[in-house]
Amino acid sequence: MEPKMRKNLACLALEGTAHTAGVAVVDGRCGVLADERHSFTSKTGGMVPRELAEHHTARFPALLEAALAKSGKGFGEIDCIAYSAGPGIGNALSVTATAARILALLRGLPIVPVNHAVAHIEIAKKLCGAKDPLVLYVSGGNTQVIGYENGRYRVYGETLDIGVGNLLDSFGRSLGMGFPAGPELDRVYFEAVDYIELPYSVKGMDVEFSGLQTAAERKIGKAGNATLAYSMMHNAFAMLTEVTERALAHTGKKELMVTGGVAASKALQKMLAEMCSGRGTKLKMCPREYATDNAVNIAWTGMQMFGAKRAVTADKAFTNQDFRVDAEEVNWL
Repeated sequence: MEPKMRKNLACLALEGTAHTAGVAVVDGRCGVLADERHSFTSKTGGMVPRELAEHHTARFPALLEAALAKSGKGFGEIDCIAYSAGPGIGNALSVTATAARILALLRGLPIVPVNHAVAHIEIAKKLCGAKDPLVLYVSGGNTQVIGYENGRYRVYGETLDIGVGNLLDSFGRSLGMGFPAGPELDRVYFEAVDYIELPYSVKGMDVEFSGLQTAAERKIGKAGNATLAYSMMHNAFAMLTEVTERALAHTGKKELMVTGGVAASKALQKMLAEMCSGRGTKLKMCPREYATDNAVNIAWTGMQMFGAKRAVTADKAFTNQDFRVDAEEVNWL
């Protein structure tokens, strides 16, 4: 159960694990008082760590000002500062944590380091009304099948190399698409009429995508772009669906909840819906607005952690590029 908190409590949060710089204010009932964000984009390349740091540094002041104005809150009405502590890209994490520490020190507020992956799960559970779901977390840097057990979110299966979002963006870049490439690839997926054989790599409960990417890229110019995009995505999403179904059978969970930026893919949603329909499993998709990176999920998780006395002082506000979801003690459930 969620900790009981006064509705007038407020958490101000900063998100900055990868391409999105975000600032949000959320109250104790998950009321979104402000949600400001700006995402780094590129027409010719992916995410360059130095450029991400410059982007976040430039954007945070205006985002903070806008979030406070929209929320109607002054710092005297903010109870804690939360920030994304990882996993993520080191340069981006450093800028975000530094901004959070400065705010906490200047305003004398407690600070809450939040695991980015846990935050994706917590906001999705709240918005979907899910109770004990199996979670498929699919984003640029993360691809995991997760479930809550004995005080932690346990990983039942995951990618052994790159995240599925990384696969989509890298392959899209090879086809001349900008960043992010996922939406354009998803559109092309439904236009294809042919399938060509590509690697399909499932190892028990885990998946691998790098071989699939390499093989698809080697066929550029030898097959149509729509055919390649469809074949690559079909294999990647079928791999995810296979290990997810296996985890549902193993855990006996009756809900499947999907979150992370790739959850917006209509192609993935269609495949998962067909699998869940055959099993009698409820499929719950995190609303697209909050499935992608944002500060609302950090604020809501930070609020819950604050209620569970997980705030720290600024000198203990850490970052960790490899902060695994199963490394976090979930003592607020």
